[in-house]
Amino acid sequence: MILTDSDLVLVTGATGLVGSHVAEQARKRGYKVRAIVRQPSQCSDLTNWGVEVVAGDMTNRDSLVSAAKGATVIVHCAAKVGDWGPTEEYRTVNVDGLHNLLNAADSSGSLKRFVHISSLGVYPACDHFGTDEFTPVSTTGIDGYTLTKVEAENLVRDHIRDRQLPAVILRPGFIYGPRDRTILPKVLARIKSGGFKFLGSGQQLLNNTFVGNLVSAIFLAIEKDNVVGELFNITDNRLVSRREFIGTICEAAGLPTPTKNVPLPVAKMLANLMEATYRMLGKQEAPLLSSARIKFLGLNLDYSIDKARRLLGYDPPTDFTEAMRTTIAWSREAGLVA
Repeated sequence: MILTDSDLVLVTGATGLVGSHVAEQARKRGYKVRAIVRQPSQCSDLTNWGVEVVAGDMTNRDSLVSAAKGATVIVHCAAKVGDWGPTEEYRTVNVDGLHNLLNAADSSGSLKRFVHISSLGVYPACDHFGTDEFTPVSTTGIDGYTLTKVEAENLVRDHIRDRQLPAVILRPGFIYGPRDRTILPKVLARIKSGGFKFLGSGQQLLNNTFVGNLVSAIFLAIEKDNVVGELFNITDNRLVSRREFIGTICEAAGLPTPTKNVPLPVAKMLANLMEATYRMLGKQEAPLLSSARIKFLGLNLDYSIDKARRLLGYDPPTDFTEAMRTTIAWSREAGLVA
C-alpha cells in the first residue's frame, strides 16, 4: 500500500526505543502520526516532530478505542519487557492489552495494515545456527516476557485467520541504537566497574538488530501488499560475536576491552542456582545470572533473514560497526557515557 496524506499511522510504545524511531521516520516521510502515551506532557520529542499525542495505555480499553479512530496503519511496539517477575504482569500488557488494541482496530473500521513487533525470543532458548521461520516457537518460554510474546503472536495470527486482520509480524533480535536508555547503559556500567566477563569463548554470534534497520523493515511491511499474514525474522545484515560486540562498544566509548571469561557450563549452573534462590526468597529484582542473561551473553543466536530479504525486499542499510558508533555517540550526548 502507498501511504498518502489521508492516512493516519498510530504508534504504540512511541516513547520507547523502537516506537520513537517509527514515529520520527513516519513524520519525516510526511505522514500523519498519532501516539498513545501514558504522560503526554513528557513527550516533547514527539510533539516537536508534529506527532499527535493522546493519553492512554495498553490496559485502558477506552483510550485504545479513541486512539484507533481513523487510524489506517497501526505499528504496535508497546510491550512490557524484562527477564524477571510474575508472568501475569507481562500478560496484562503483552496479551490482554494487545487484545484490547485489536478489538479497537476492528471497531474503527479504517485499518489497512497492522505491524506487530514480536521478538526472536519466541524461539527455544538454545543455540541457533541459521534458524528460520519454519522452526516452531517455544510454548513454555524462559520468562514472562518470552512466553507472552508467543501468546501475543498467536493472538495476532488468530485475528489474521478469523477476522482477516491485515497484519505482518516482525521478529527482531537484540535491538540497539540511539535512545536506548536501558540495556546498553547497563552493559557500559558493568564494563566500567570491571565486572563484565564473557560467558564461554565469546565467539558465539549475537542476534544484533540496529533500530534503524528494524524501522526500514517496518515500513516495508507497511508498503508491501503481498506480505499480509506473514512473519519475518529481522536482524542486521551481519551478525557479530559477543567479543566484537563488546569490543566495538569499548572502542567507541574509550574503555578497555574485558578479557575475563566464565566457562559456560559453570555460568548455567550458577544461573539455575540463583534463579531458584531468588524465587524462593520472592526477590523482585533479577539475579546477576538468569536464563535470559545466559541466552543474551552465552548462546549462539544466528537466525536467517532470507525470507525477509526475498519477500520484504529487506536489505539492512546500516552495518553493525557504524550503527554502534552512532549509538555510543548519542549515549555520550545524552550523558549516559562519560
